[in-house]
Amino acid sequence: MKRLGRILENQSQESSLIRIVIRGTLLLPLIGGILPTTVGADPLRDATAATPLTLGDTKNLERSWERLKQQLDSLDTLLGPAPALDSSDDLFTPELPANLMDANRPAEGPLLDDNRQPDNPLALPGNARQTTPVQSVTLEQAVAIAFRNNPSLQVQRDQIEAQAARVASLAGTYWPTISVFADAEGFQSGSTTYSPYANNSFGFGPLFAKQGQTPNLALTNNGSTVKGEQAGPFFVPAGGGLYAVTNGVDAQAGLELSYAVIDFARTPRVQAAQARLEQFQQQYANQLRALQLEVSEAYYELQRNEQLVRIRDAVVRTDLILLEDTLNLKQAGLVPRVDLLRRSATLSTDQEDLIQALADRAVSRRALWSVLNLPADVIPSAADPINLSPAWPLNLEQTLLAAYDNNPELDAILATRRALALRQDETAAQLLPQLSLFASVGGLASVERIFNFSLIGNGCCGATFLPLEQVAGYDWSVGLAFNWIIFNAGVTSNAVKALSIQEQAATQAYAATRNAIRLRLERAFLNHEASLAKLLSARRAVGASKEAFRDSNLRYKTGLASEVDLSVTQTQLVNSLVNRLVAVVDVNVTYARLLRELLPMPRDPKQTIPATLNLQESSF
Repeated sequence: MKRLGRILENQSQESSLIRIVIRGTLLLPLIGGILPTTVGADPLRDATAATPLTLGDTKNLERSWERLKQQLDSLDTLLGPAPALDSSDDLFTPELPANLMDANRPAEGPLLDDNRQPDNPLALPGNARQTTPVQSVTLEQAVAIAFRNNPSLQVQRDQIEAQAARVASLAGTYWPTISVFADAEGFQSGSTTYSPYANNSFGFGPLFAKQGQTPNLALTNNGSTVKGEQAGPFFVPAGGGLYAVTNGVDAQAGLELSYAVIDFARTPRVQAAQARLEQFQQQYANQLRALQLEVSEAYYELQRNEQLVRIRDAVVRTDLILLEDTLNLKQAGLVPRVDLLRRSATLSTDQEDLIQALADRAVSRRALWSVLNLPADVIPSAADPINLSPAWPLNLEQTLLAAYDNNPELDAILATRRALALRQDETAAQLLPQLSLFASVGGLASVERIFNFSLIGNGCCGATFLPLEQVAGYDWSVGLAFNWIIFNAGVTSNAVKALSIQEQAATQAYAATRNAIRLRLERAFLNHEASLAKLLSARRAVGASKEAFRDSNLRYKTGLASEVDLSVTQTQLVNSLVNRLVAVVDVNVTYARLLRELLPMPRDPKQTIPATLNLQESSF
């Protein structure tokens, strides 16, 4: 570029030719003066036939050029005016956005262990580092990091752990429940005891007689009294009463045991929870397969875009060399001015492709970062070169059979159906009899004090109040509880029906998933074979295009070919390079999609996840 800049500086006249902007204005008198004249109604047909024209017939040709000029002016109006160019403009080195160049910096080294740990799940990006490091990572490392860091996969692990705890909880219902109870309380209360009638007329004996009353007053007719005798201790005169305050402490403690002897819903409830756990485990294995594919596709896309940047950069460098050669040929008078303009336009177009390739690579790096859940201030880069995946070891029929065997995506649906069927049994069992055993044993103690007595009337009940009372004792009980729902207005039957319909829906979901797996496999398998075949053709096209471009360049320099031929062969070369790159990446992507359906993955999160991303025929 520097060498070309010096040439352009020394050739100001030629530089002005490069920097002009064509706006559709044509010098018609000049064209009319140099074109041969002929007579004819159709200027285009006459020009094509190379029939001589007279000077008077050039007006038709001028009108045709005038219409073309109007069309170009209309196009200029739609696209907007082109910027004016002067000698200070630099057509070869447009300034690129700083953020775009920063995101495309080469890797500084491998991805460090400190930068492989994800950020806090609840954290938001803060102040980033002044310089965000770009660190390379291999595909195998990327898959391992994603398996450890991916948030969706961690959700699956938490679901499995929570469901395993639920299964253990329900399994505990086969054992009796033993509990300890104890309580203690302090209390205080005030109470008034009052009787509007005497209690000596019921024949309760001398303990209830009033002073001087015959003991059998209730059995005699005169109700005579005996002088000198005292009233009975439990005699309550009419209008007698007593107010007293009571406080104290109560305490009790003991053991209780309960056991469901007969519960027809218990076993299907536990088995349904186990089926649900199996469903989560199968979904976890399927999520591992899906994540493997997601990481692989993101990684291969990054490889493709990084290689496209190299291709586009090489094309631009080639354009600069060809533009320099065209400028030298133009100075020697060997090529027309239009060749120089075409070369400049080709360079600008290829520079646009390079800028877009840089943007695509920056986005691909961020896409891989998202899948790996890396820290916010780290940019990953692909460390692996683009290599072909190993040959797929199975034919299409073997691939389909192997995909259906032990497929976690299908097994998860089967586990869902089993869980729904067992929940139906559990729900229906609620209408069956239930028998439970219960037993308890305990002790109690209390201290009660009565004070602050206040008599009402002639007093009452003094013999029945103890100023301080201490009580201690125990109790036990054992028995059976029987429960049988004989009517609940269809609550249970409708719940069973709803679960049955959900089971039927799961059956249809199984069929849909089975067909989707087949379609994904056949699409991946056929595209894999097609990509391999296209790769062979793309390799031949690259070789032929290289030779054609080399020959066209030599022929152009020697005047045996036009710039159009050179541009066509250059475009063919670029397209063949891109097609070969796309074919290689497609081979790897389709291989990863085949692995998506067959790669063995553990169901238990505690088991080690395989790091290899290839399939051996001996595995099936």
